[in-house]
Amino acid sequence: MLPKYHLILGFLFSLILYSIFPFIYLSGFFIIFFSSFLIDVDHYIYYIFKKKDLNLKKAYKYFFEKRKKFISSTKFVNERPNPAMYFLHGVEVLLILFIFGIFISKYFLFIFIGFSFHLFLDILEQIYYGFKIAKISLVYDFIKLKN
Repeated sequence: MLPKYHLILGFLFSLILYSIFPFIYLSGFFIIFFSSFLIDVDHYIYYIFKKKDLNLKKAYKYFFEKRKKFISSTKFVNERPNPAMYFLHGVEVLLILFIFGIFISKYFLFIFIGFSFHLFLDILEQIYYGFKIAKISLVYDFIKLKN
């Protein structure tokens, strides 16, 4: 999903949660909102290592073009939309955040909520375009990349 949609939907989601659960306070609202799109920093880090370039605009263009090519090509239907491994996109990270939220600080639960919402949107987009579901498990992605 494009970053602008993650921003808009993440804001609306955070606002709805804040309206329903005002006890999360503004700090919870902002943490959920920012984590709902900043999870994609792993895409940028992937780009830096792959292209040896720090230019954020070029990274955006790289992923935008890659996404556009993939969506417009019928030969990629039933394939994974992005076979690279993004270290923040997996249930393992969600599990760690949830455990930290229970035992260390509630702020990790807010990050967990934002990350979960982001991954939910990514999965909806994959279903919409008919791709195989990706970004579920880091371990699974790692094994698939090795094969």
